[in-house]
Amino acid sequence: MTLLGTAGGPIFMTADRRGVSTAVTYGDRVYIVDLGHGSVERLVETGLVGDTLQSALMNVRAIMFTHLHSDHITEWPAVYMTGPVNTEQGGRAADPILVRGPGNRGTLPRVFPPARPAPPVVSPDDPTPGTHAMTAYLRRAFASDFNDRLRDARWIDHDSVFDVQDIDIAPYWTVDESGVPPTLPRGTRIPVLVDGDVTVTATLVDHHPSAPAFGYRFDTPDGSVVISGDTCPSENLIDLAQGCDYLVHEVIDEIWVDEFTSALPPEAGEALRQHLLESHTTIAQVGTVAQHAGAKNLVLTHLSPAVIPAIRFSKIRQAYDGRLHVGKDLMSLGV
Repeated sequence: MTLLGTAGGPIFMTADRRGVSTAVTYGDRVYIVDLGHGSVERLVETGLVGDTLQSALMNVRAIMFTHLHSDHITEWPAVYMTGPVNTEQGGRAADPILVRGPGNRGTLPRVFPPARPAPPVVSPDDPTPGTHAMTAYLRRAFASDFNDRLRDARWIDHDSVFDVQDIDIAPYWTVDESGVPPTLPRGTRIPVLVDGDVTVTATLVDHHPSAPAFGYRFDTPDGSVVISGDTCPSENLIDLAQGCDYLVHEVIDEIWVDEFTSALPPEAGEALRQHLLESHTTIAQVGTVAQHAGAKNLVLTHLSPAVIPAIRFSKIRQAYDGRLHVGKDLMSLGV
């Protein structure tokens, strides 16, 4: 987890050795983007929320998901399931934690490659649930535990701990099977939340066929932080990130992609190679993205693979003249 912060706080994120997660702090407030595997333990290790799991959510004001791929949401069931004990016993105030993320896309993604027979549909009655519906299914799945705790241990109800809502994209896009979002008019900001001096807005990024996928911008009196989520080079993200203090951006090593996919059977390897290079941002591309955004700092996160030889980042220096930071678990950067 790498941490970026303002008003005396730090900034932190993961380099994806375990799971993707970034936290932005402002004063004693913590805002989390994505919850990959192990991210709550990393949050406790930062010391921002006390030193036990029971206090892990004490200062968390909001959790936001960029998209609903497993490496970005795996920890959410655990956070949701244990929410009452990790807030009430940790001394948290009564306000619920705001949880925001993609809604139901409304259509299945296309089959890739196109000539491949369509696989069976998982959960055909509701094949593309969004953040709110996903959480409702968790509530049903864990009902036995929840009822035990409510009736025997006097837990508070999970619905009073978390305020879970989908981000409304109806004014901007109706998702199609390709999952490639439109280029939004310049200056378009999708509202997410306002928490005093902290304003969070979003844009549609391109991680097709996964959709909708969001990049987030945090604006505070001390500065601005933009988090890309998973995306290929995105004009929408460049617009969202204009003049930001920190752009936290995913990156994939194209040399590794070629090495990895060439070892697979040709029918699988080429399809995977196309997906990785078309839905992520390569080392050769990420510096141009940051330069066009005018970002003062570029922080590389969600490294694919988790360890990339440092010499390969020289391509970024050729395109980007700001400060470069290669993400590591528990990295802390002040805004």
